[in-house]
Amino acid sequence: MARKAAGKIGAGSGVALALAASLALAQERAPESAPPSEAPPLSPACEAPAGDIAAPAMLPHFAKALRDRKSARILAIGSSSTSGVGASSDAKSYPAQLEAILEGALKGVDVIVENRGVSGEVAAVTAERIKSEVAREKPDLVLWQLGTNDALVRIAPEEFENTVRSTIRWLKANEIDVVLVGLQYSSRFSRDEEYFAIRNVLQRVATAENVAYVRRYDAMRFIAQNHANLQMMARDNFHLNDLGYQCMAEHIARAVIVGVFAKRRPSGN
Repeated sequence: MARKAAGKIGAGSGVALALAASLALAQERAPESAPPSEAPPLSPACEAPAGDIAAPAMLPHFAKALRDRKSARILAIGSSSTSGVGASSDAKSYPAQLEAILEGALKGVDVIVENRGVSGEVAAVTAERIKSEVAREKPDLVLWQLGTNDALVRIAPEEFENTVRSTIRWLKANEIDVVLVGLQYSSRFSRDEEYFAIRNVLQRVATAENVAYVRRYDAMRFIAQNHANLQMMARDNFHLNDLGYQCMAEHIARAVIVGVFAKRRPSGN
């Protein structure tokens, strides 16, 4: 069950049934360890090209926990997009919605999502907090939403990169999978060079460290450009609204589910 620091949060999502149907079909067609033959479907409002949603990667420790224990723990950590600023309720935050989607899709397992978002936090501060939260929650997977605040306060890209790389390697050494959840899109940042510099760092680090990366900027931009009637931002045009958090949860769920079913590439490829 999804939880914020103060207590338990439950949430439903219509996309869960569609995700479950897609995974059931994939499991009928292929061995248990094979990836789904199709990407999990999204709600119409959240549709975007697969390449704009995420660059997936294997999640071996999370998958093993689901397989062996029929349960797994996820630590969702980051800033306001994790804590849910702009949502109409805690149940509309992305971690609460994500838990409902995953439990609806991955039948017969218990997924616990702990929400440890702190508004305004930069990556270096979150990185220190990750270590204490990991010790407390013992997660199988960390979802690290980061980058937006670092770009806004002009953290040097080199410093940001060192923080992200060292934290990823610490998580790997402790046998914990990680998914990086990137910067959000807003038209006000579309020409901000520092914003793009931090975004480029995340893409480069995710590729080099072979970890999953949710391309939040690309997916949000696609939706904004192709569905002008949809509003994903709160009134301040900075934080997300309920639809924005719904899409964020669906996109992260897609990366997680693909990562669970992904096969290790043969050596040399």
